[in-house]
Amino acid sequence: MTSSSDQPANRLINEKSPYLQQHAHNPVDWYPWGEEAFEKARREEKPIFLSIGYSTCHWCHVMERESFESEETARLMNELFVNIKVDREERPDVDNVYMTAAQAINHSGGWPLSAWLTPDLQPFYVGTYFPPRPAYGRPSFRDALLSLHDAWVNEHEKVLRSAKAIMRAVTQGSVVAASADQSVDTAPIIDLCLQQLERSYDQRRGGFSAAPKFPRPVIIEFLLRAHHERGNDAALAMALHTLRAMSAGGMYDQLGGGFARYSVDAEWRVPHFEKMLYDQGQLLAAYADAYRITGDKGFADTIRQTIGYAERDLMDASGAFYSAEDADSEGEEGTFYVWTLAQLREALSPDELAALVPCYGITGEGNFEHGKNVLHTTSTLASVAGETGKSEDEVDALLRSAREKLFAKRLGRIRPHRDEKILTAWNGLMISGLAKSSAALGDPAFALLARRAADHLIATMNPDGRLMHRLKDGEVRFDAYLDDYAFLIAGLIDLYEATFAVEYLKEAERLMSQAETLLWDEEGGGFFMTAGDDPSVLVRSKSDHDGAEPAGNSVMAMNLLRLGRLFYDAERISRAERTISLFLARVAQHPIAMPMMVAAALAASKPPRQIVIAASDDAASTARLVDQARRAYRPGTALLLVEPGGADPWLAAHVETVLGMSPVDGLAAAYVCEDFTCQRPVTTLES
Repeated sequence: MTSSSDQPANRLINEKSPYLQQHAHNPVDWYPWGEEAFEKARREEKPIFLSIGYSTCHWCHVMERESFESEETARLMNELFVNIKVDREERPDVDNVYMTAAQAINHSGGWPLSAWLTPDLQPFYVGTYFPPRPAYGRPSFRDALLSLHDAWVNEHEKVLRSAKAIMRAVTQGSVVAASADQSVDTAPIIDLCLQQLERSYDQRRGGFSAAPKFPRPVIIEFLLRAHHERGNDAALAMALHTLRAMSAGGMYDQLGGGFARYSVDAEWRVPHFEKMLYDQGQLLAAYADAYRITGDKGFADTIRQTIGYAERDLMDASGAFYSAEDADSEGEEGTFYVWTLAQLREALSPDELAALVPCYGITGEGNFEHGKNVLHTTSTLASVAGETGKSEDEVDALLRSAREKLFAKRLGRIRPHRDEKILTAWNGLMISGLAKSSAALGDPAFALLARRAADHLIATMNPDGRLMHRLKDGEVRFDAYLDDYAFLIAGLIDLYEATFAVEYLKEAERLMSQAETLLWDEEGGGFFMTAGDDPSVLVRSKSDHDGAEPAGNSVMAMNLLRLGRLFYDAERISRAERTISLFLARVAQHPIAMPMMVAAALAASKPPRQIVIAASDDAASTARLVDQARRAYRPGTALLLVEPGGADPWLAAHVETVLGMSPVDGLAAAYVCEDFTCQRPVTTLES
């Protein structure tokens, strides 16, 4: 996966990125993204070869082994090009420009991203993985190098014209401009999004595509909200079926908890084994909301096991969370996770094996590759009980002991590589997931984990008052992007509602003001991805697609609504409405591209709602009321607490109505407010 340290180090040796470090001993004369490389290209009039990837990317490792570790290929690269490596997770702004170019040229993209640029950084050819020999309808990497060098030398003007045309397409694809009439009727767009999801829904297996199948928690969030706000039972059924199918499949780690990035098949059976922090955080939030609605113990088990995985395998000593774990170990994908029947027979008792084999779809031939098996649920307890002649309780106990033995056995294997950089945005998603899980399950331990992560980010990622993007080995680097602000603000609001610690709401408000100053587009509406401080990033774009992660603008629209309504801030509410209208006008015919923005539109279509709990000295009555408020699924309803001694001064200054709210007859009281009007206080939410 990494190049041999026997090779002399190149310039990447001074970088903190785990991905760049993996290439620090390639014979390629790699440069990090920066002026040193750009100046060399201009001085020598050489094109740039730009390679973008990330440390847990399987095909990035493959291309490194096949091409970048080859002395012969490296000589060609060093002679003909200035070679730059970029970690897309550190520089999503750079990645966005050239991924947009790839999609404009090829109508697809992915990593590794391979781009050839003019010395002024304009792309003239973009692809993804190139094999060492022609295959899969692709030229070999060496052939591509030679052909593009020849074009640079012998068809120079044509190359420059091509670069300008590609940049025009990139700019057109990146700029989200407001129309003269920015008013948009959101109701039909919400309806259309539901219709498109129903058409794409896999009724038998759950999910919303054929293979490969990605979790896309943004879809689940929209469907649960649509059920709540519109009473749409079909939306709820699609969401719950998909959540159950995912946690039963091989994409979910049946032994150690946590979700892989996606399933390569339509059955959720065989995962692409890398585990990403952003998936764990979003899926925790989705399962927490589903548990609030259903009380399904299976959802609670998935939440606890996933948090167990994140705490055990992704958490730094500081309490913040690392980025990802690789799919590969021992040079092969999935080796850490899969089992042969012989390995299972050796590890388990005959009774345990007899229960495990039918339950998890184990075969002698293997359900994966080379006789190996991925554990995925294929039978119910009742079915296995009937097959083995045991009771369901006995089968359940056997499966539990089998999983414990296999998990212990797996601990002795060589673990996949872990990317130990700490990203603000992805930690924000994890804070949300932990906070919502704590509220839904009534488990303060999960909120404590969220607080540790939030406290570390607040203490370290604002060295000069401005939010930063990445922490690695003590180095804080790169100004925060929109996703950093959006995801962390959402996480801090969720954490306030799970703990009522006002400092998190205060920090969310501070970060929102900073984001509005640096990223808000006053002319067109919506937020830019960057502050525009770096001239090497040729396009200042706005994110307009909810993919594996939600678009920053989708989450920011929701944040503006939440804070605007909470603090009676008409300017924030107006910005939320402008953002929603801007992007829904862009995706009006295909709203399934931005289900989180459609969810924001759904939230904006309903009047603001608040529950303010006035705590009393009767701790039991306060705890009972708080638990009732937190465990119910009430999207779009803000939850506040007034302490027994009176409202926090900062909170009272921002939400003046809390000043008049107090307990009733010595008992904690809930003030339920809707559309800026509060009902009489009650001492139980059922009343």
